[in-house]
Amino acid sequence: QVQLVESGGGLVQAGGSLRLSCTASRRTLNMYHMGWFRQAPGKEREFVATISSSGSLTDYAEFVKGRFTISRDTAKNTMYLQMNNLKLEDTAVYYCAADPNIFYRGRSLTYYEEWGQGTQVTVSS
Repeated sequence: QVQLVESGGGLVQAGGSLRLSCTASRRTLNMYHMGWFRQAPGKEREFVATISSSGSLTDYAEFVKGRFTISRDTAKNTMYLQMNNLKLEDTAVYYCAADPNIFYRGRSLTYYEEWGQGTQVTVSS
């Protein structure tokens, strides 16, 4: 079991940027495919971006393409989500998650077995 911890959330004005980080205790993240998901008040949790264990494959939700970038740093055992040109509708709790499957399966929440506690991102006008 891997314990995931997100950080980097906060309050930012529309058009601004934030970088979220996800790190793990006890185990390396390198064996996991990883993802970012978010949940806004009153809405279901939704896919944002995923990255394969090697870092060679990524996938993004349409509403973040061109604005968000997912990456991972093996040496630091950390995954990132660089968020640029933030919009009011990006306000949500952002969660990182890990999929232990050998094959990179992508964006479905059901594939991800380990979840962090979430970090709040609030975008103001």
